[in-house]
Amino acid sequence: MPAPIHNLSLENSIANQYVAELRSVDIQQDPMRFRQNLQRLGEVMAYEISKTMAYQAKTVETPLGEAEVALPIEQPVLATILRAGLPMHQGLLHIFDRADNAFVSAYRRHHKDGSFEINLEYVSCPELEDRTLIIADPMLATGASMAMTIEALSVYGQARDIHVVVAIAAADGIEHIQRMHPRVHIWTGAIDDELTAKSYIVPGLGDAGDLAYGSKIQD
Repeated sequence: MPAPIHNLSLENSIANQYVAELRSVDIQQDPMRFRQNLQRLGEVMAYEISKTMAYQAKTVETPLGEAEVALPIEQPVLATILRAGLPMHQGLLHIFDRADNAFVSAYRRHHKDGSFEINLEYVSCPELEDRTLIIADPMLATGASMAMTIEALSVYGQARDIHVVVAIAAADGIEHIQRMHPRVHIWTGAIDDELTAKSYIVPGLGDAGDLAYGSKIQD
């Protein structure tokens, strides 16, 4: 049985405002605001994921005595897909500020007939064996890039828990990840049902990388 899907839009929380602003064609005119909303959404999801982790009691000395506090047993590994995933990654890192980090260069190369292939050219990763891995990317469309990223990172060890963090997910992408990697927990700000012929999410929010960092020449 696949791991559960965590859809934040089903709950009343400030995350819904961040997603609404990410979608808005008017607010998207401000790249700094767009990056900030991705970052804040990453922070919210990091907090939610932190509730699933293991903790143990530790004694902390204060100026007036001692206090017992439940602290995480370990720090996760935070991974992201360049370039669009960087703001959400930074949001995760604000919460898990002692985490190790991994970076993957994976992108679509589009062809004239409308098809595309995923190119993965670079991976930088710490040891993952028996650790918690959290991978951030704003959009989960077909799921192909994310599935390839998970496979590429598995070379560095078998993570005990894997969480995928996205702003918007397509139903097709979720299905693909659940089929290829059923243990993966998916955390998303919203789920949309449609993909265009070029596999962009509808209504989605557009090209997250371009909106965050400016348009590119490459297809």
